[in-house]
Formats: sequence, structure tokens, C-alpha cells
Amino acid sequence: MENKKKVTIIGAGISGITAGCYLQMNGFETEIFEKNSTSGGLCTSWKRGNYTFDGCVHWLLGSNNSSPFFKLWSELLDMKSIQFHHHETRIDIELLNNSDKYNNKIFHLYTNINRLEKYLIDLAPEDMLAIKKLTGMMRQIPQYEIPPIFDDTTFLSVIKNRIKMIQLLPFVFLFLKWKNVTNFSFAKKLTNPFLKEAFKLLFDGEEQNLLIITMPLAYFDRQGAGYPIGGSYCFAKKLEEKYFSLGGKINFNSSIEKIIIDDNKAKGILLKNGEKYFSEITLSCTDWYFTHFKALEGKYINKKILNLKDQKNLKVFYSIMLLSLGIKKSFKDYPHLIRFPLEKELISPDGTKYSRVEVHIYNYDPTLAPEGKTVVSVSLNTDNSDFWIDLRKKDKEIYLKNKQLFADEIIDILEKKFFNIKNNIEEIDLATPATYFRYTNNWQGSTQGWMPGKNIVASSPVLPEIKGLQNFFFSSHWSVPGGGLPIAIKNARDTVKLICNRCQKKFSTNKQ
Repeated sequence: MENKKKVTIIGAGISGITAGCYLQMNGFETEIFEKNSTSGGLCTSWKRGNYTFDGCVHWLLGSNNSSPFFKLWSELLDMKSIQFHHHETRIDIELLNNSDKYNNKIFHLYTNINRLEKYLIDLAPEDMLAIKKLTGMMRQIPQYEIPPIFDDTTFLSVIKNRIKMIQLLPFVFLFLKWKNVTNFSFAKKLTNPFLKEAFKLLFDGEEQNLLIITMPLAYFDRQGAGYPIGGSYCFAKKLEEKYFSLGGKINFNSSIEKIIIDDNKAKGILLKNGEKYFSEITLSCTDWYFTHFKALEGKYINKKILNLKDQKNLKVFYSIMLLSLGIKKSFKDYPHLIRFPLEKELISPDGTKYSRVEVHIYNYDPTLAPEGKTVVSVSLNTDNSDFWIDLRKKDKEIYLKNKQLFADEIIDILEKKFFNIKNNIEEIDLATPATYFRYTNNWQGSTQGWMPGKNIVASSPVLPEIKGLQNFFFSSHWSVPGGGLPIAIKNARDTVKLICNRCQKKFSTNKQ
């Protein structure tokens, strides 16, 4: 009988659980150590009274087989057993300019490409050529396997992989054509002032690569990016159940002090309570900064890692202020996601200024609130996460006071916009960057690792292996700019394939 190699996994987020599943499938013995009492990491929800507040999934790439991610998720879950909701609009954006055609200020980003194209041309027939180029590109994307999923290195699979690469050539040319187009540069090509403003505001006034939103829309169109009813925690629990069914083990409430290293070989972990656990392989599926500067004690730092710390090449993905409300109103006639301008600038205690607010209305998921009631959330990006993290450490009383005052200001805004909100609020919860940092240990309270920004092909030097350190691997949403659940599962799978290769094992997606 084969002696199973033991792998210690740090972190029971989506990266850790999925890596654990694949390792168990490939004959390894795994044990996950998680600092919290539940799994899922950033993919989580929490109860407040009779309401469930969600902190992650708005849509899941791979909800059907129009996306290769369906294949990845299906390796771990019965995706057809999950109920998905598909939105008619990605977001409704209230502009400052009126539409001449409809005499209103609301721009609808429809998820059906045909409907979106007709709507855009109807709004701005003078911009038909640019619009058709955009929607034409969106229609082409699902024709290709993106990202390509390569099989193991048998002779037959090598041939299949080469065929896949050849089939991707047309997409490469399409990508090269659009890779430098941002929402700002595309808006400059437009004539219609309403449409021009709408594209500038696609990312809340920031300039980002247009592919960041058009690629998901291509799968929204085919209902391949739906929202899983029940929310983030329910989805994470399904993955946890799969991991347990494969024989995996999770140690909750187990904070890591450091990775044990001897002769430049990872030997296991030391917990904060002094307990030691040894294994042949150590896999960190947690925060990149914690991994390199804390768990590894800064012993394997190079120039690229220092540049990351200084954010010279990549900017850390923003943290958020997430106000969640349980309201005894149905909101059944409201759009699920709306962004609108403010009459007066909103200033956060951390100094961030907001001229717009984005409101998420969960009127499409009946599991999150009692009948006739709704969860409503406001998400505000901030780059000043250190303010909240430091304030909570230094003076928790003032921290809580600032939270309350800011929550009250946001509720006042919602009262003016939606009317009769205050009298119907039953539950209030405000998560700050300090909340995200405390719960997930994500550097600077980041919600998704690194920002892709204008350069959608930006690569991260947070590699799966560290030069000079044996038996250690890294995989998380920090591995690829943009982050998110698709990155977590794809990178975990690729890292397990690498581990199998190093151990001279054939990678498999079937339990041994």
C-alpha cells in the first residue's frame, strides 16, 4: 500500500478547501489549519437576527457549461443541484446627463447582448459602429475555452492540449486588439454625451480595462455567471462538505505562528498556542504578506516581493465599507444594483470622499430575509484601510463611534433616495477594513488581492514556489491580479498539478 504524503494547508478559504479537495483526490493526506471557526474566508455570510448579510458572491463565473469554470466547479460540486438567479441587468447607473431618447438619467447595463446592443444603438445611433464592434467582441468570447484547462501530460493529452492552443489563436488576436482599451478610451470614441458619461462611470469613475466588464458580460448573456441562491456561506459549505467527503480534516480556531523550516525545507507549522504539526509538504493558501513576512519570517524575500510590498508594480485591491441593513420592505420593484450621484459629497472618517453610492438590493434571494422583507447593502471602496485597522487596535470605543456616525450618514442618504427606510430598519451591520483584516488576515483589508487596473495581463510575482525553499507551495487569490473565486479554484488546481509533478504523480480529478 502506497504511503501517502502529508500536506499541511494554511487557510480554509476557497483556495485552501479546493486545493485540499484536489490533493485528496490525488492520494495525499491533507490537514487544513484555519484561524476562524468557519471555512470560506472572504466567501462568507453572517446572520443578524432573521437576516443573512452576504460579503462576497454577486455572481459566479461557471454557473453553466458556457464557461470552462463550470468544468472546474463540477469536478468538486454537483453544479446542477445549485439554484442560480440570472439578472436582467448587471447594474443601473444614474447619470448627470439626460438621455435625449428616453428623457431620463438611468443607464441600464443589460446582461443579454442582443438587448444591450439594441438599447445602446437606440440611445445613440450615431455611435452604432463603435457599439457593434464592442458587442461583436463580446459575442466571440464564449466561443473559446478561456482559460484553457489542460489535461495531464500523457501522449494523447499533449496532442489535445496543442489543438486547444491552436484553437485559441483567433482569441489571441481579439485579445491583442482590445487589451489596451479602457472604459475611458472607449468613451472618447463615442459622440453621444449620455453614452459617453455611462462608459466613464462603469467602474464608479475609475479607469479600468474594458475587458474586466465585457468578458463577464459575455457569460452573463449565456447565463454562465449566475448568483447562487443562499449566498456565499452556503456555497462555501458545499465545498467544505466535498472536502470532508474526500477524507480531509480542518482544524478551526488554529492560528499560525510560523512555518517550521529546517535546512531550507518546509517541515510543517507552529501554532500560536505552541503546538507543532509536521508534514512532507506545506501549502499556504492565505494572505501573501502574512505568508512571506510573518509565517516565513521574511527569510525568502527578493526584490519582486519588496516591490509588491511598496506597490510599485501592482496596486492592492481596495478594501470596502459594507453597510448591510435588514429592512421590513419588499423592494420588489427596484433594480438589484443601482449606483447614483449624491447631492452632497459623503466623507468617510478615513478621509475618503464619495460623490456616488452603490446600493445592492437582495430582492431576488428569498433565503436571506423573511417574507416581505429585504437585505439592502451599500458598498464603498476605500484605499485608507490602515485608518480603520489602526484605530480599532488603538481605541476601540472611538472606532465603534466612527462606525455608528458613518452608518447614520449612509442611512440618511438611503432615506432620501428610497423613502421610509429608517422606520423599517430591523438590523444594521457595518463591516470596515478592520473587519476584513481581522477575519481574513488579508493585507490592508483587501477584498480581492491585486488590482488588474489598465493592464489586464499584469502578472504577479507571488509564485507557487519560492527559490531556495523546498517542500513549500503557495496558492491564493493573491496569485493572479483580479482575484476572486474563479482565480482561487483555477490557481489551486494548477498548484496541486505542480505538487503532483514534483512528487512524480499523475494528476487526477477522480478520488483514488
